[in-house]
Amino acid sequence: MLDVRHFDRLVGMIGELEPGTVSLVGAGPGDAALISVRGVVRLMQADVVLHDEVIGPELLDLCRPEANRIFVGKGRGEHVWTQDEINAALVRHARAGERVVRLEGGDPFALGRGGEECEYLAAAKVRYEVVPGITAALGASVSAGIPPTHRGLSRSFVLVTGRAGPDDPEQLDFHALACMKTIAFYPGMKDLAITCERLIEAGLDARTPAAVIHGGTSPQQRTIVGTVGDMPDRVASEKMDPSAMILIGQVVRLRGSIEWFENRPLHGQTIVVTRAADQAASLSGPLRAAGAEVIEAPTLELVAVDDFEPVDGVLRQLARYDWLVLTSVNGVDAMFTRLEVSGGDSRSLAGVKVAAIGPATRARLREHGIRVDLIPAEAVGESMAEALIGQGVCGKRILLPRADIARGELPAALREAGAVCDEVAVYRTVCPVSPPAWLLERFDRGQVDWVTLTSPSSLFNLVRLLGKERAEELHNTRLASIGPVTTRAIRNAGYTETVQAHPHDVGGLVTAILSASKR
Repeated sequence: MLDVRHFDRLVGMIGELEPGTVSLVGAGPGDAALISVRGVVRLMQADVVLHDEVIGPELLDLCRPEANRIFVGKGRGEHVWTQDEINAALVRHARAGERVVRLEGGDPFALGRGGEECEYLAAAKVRYEVVPGITAALGASVSAGIPPTHRGLSRSFVLVTGRAGPDDPEQLDFHALACMKTIAFYPGMKDLAITCERLIEAGLDARTPAAVIHGGTSPQQRTIVGTVGDMPDRVASEKMDPSAMILIGQVVRLRGSIEWFENRPLHGQTIVVTRAADQAASLSGPLRAAGAEVIEAPTLELVAVDDFEPVDGVLRQLARYDWLVLTSVNGVDAMFTRLEVSGGDSRSLAGVKVAAIGPATRARLREHGIRVDLIPAEAVGESMAEALIGQGVCGKRILLPRADIARGELPAALREAGAVCDEVAVYRTVCPVSPPAWLLERFDRGQVDWVTLTSPSSLFNLVRLLGKERAEELHNTRLASIGPVTTRAIRNAGYTETVQAHPHDVGGLVTAILSASKR
């Protein structure tokens, strides 16, 4: 895990983006995680971000909430803003003393308009910098398992734009291109047949290996391999994005032995993660690493309780309790936040035994210097009750800080065993006002493969957010449940779980999805 201090050190090395400066940032070839560290820092510092359509929401979410994000409408052959308008906007915002980021797909200078923008800024005497990005020719070829150069096969690599029209003053020299070992055309689908025909006429062997890479570095990446002679026919019936890249050369043969990206177990699958926004990463990260496209659509928002007096009251009297029972990371965070507000810390728990449900809760307690005395075999309330009762709780005082809507089985079982159990709500869970627009779009297109559910509330709120008609699609979607309590809620709602995590935690959930995807 990256220590935040390391990131702070990187920020210190990079420095601040000065007011009145424009930073041309290459966003990379598609995968948001491939942006450079400097690019991330600049996004976090920006007052204004002018971005293309190819930029995903994950990168824009790095901006400060108050930053002005402006879509300049360049992508898929449509130009809502002209280049002159973009240039003028960069100068206008910089002269207003704002820190400006021009966020462009790939690299600003590799078949982009970054050079023109720099010329304009220099003429206007506006300070600027350029942050390189991974261009699609490199990103897509690497993720397709095709190295642009390789000893014994290719010592040259040329990038060719596919946007040039018949009136462009710089016409392509196909005879020169036919002599190159590796050629990348992008975007190149519009003139694929003509490109292949011209190369063959210029002397390139029609049997030369070729590949078309759609959605390079993204979870939707798809690669079609053939030859220069037959590639137009191979893709004729395929739905390929016009921005797909054509890669030509003997290096394409290497894909057969070193392909890796599209071989990942969840490649091509779309998975909805319904956890709260600040907890989604622990589930989204492993799923993305396995190749999935992850849509983070929180169905729960954690908010403060309306009245802190009951919480503060029990925290002032922690020494009275024999056991402190924490059932979630959220409970740990909320409790320690209030403990610090009241002037306490982990020392307030001296003499109190601590029980925790699940390894994640135990790990969070360790961050506060608390060693857990008891963790049940199963990450459910019933298992915790059994474990505590086994310790002998008759006459013991037990504090149970948790969510306002937590189930009542655990405290009921402890009281029945003779314990004095005090429950206190340390946080509330509420349903978001609306779901992300892209979640609804994916359901409408039937493009959701999995939905992960980590509590009964995550299911109930998802159904509410989707609405009655869309919620019917959950019958045709694989549902992944974190444990028996959530599974019971799924079944009671009339749905069927595809898998249940074991152990009942995030790691078990990922393992269950991976196992089911192999079948």
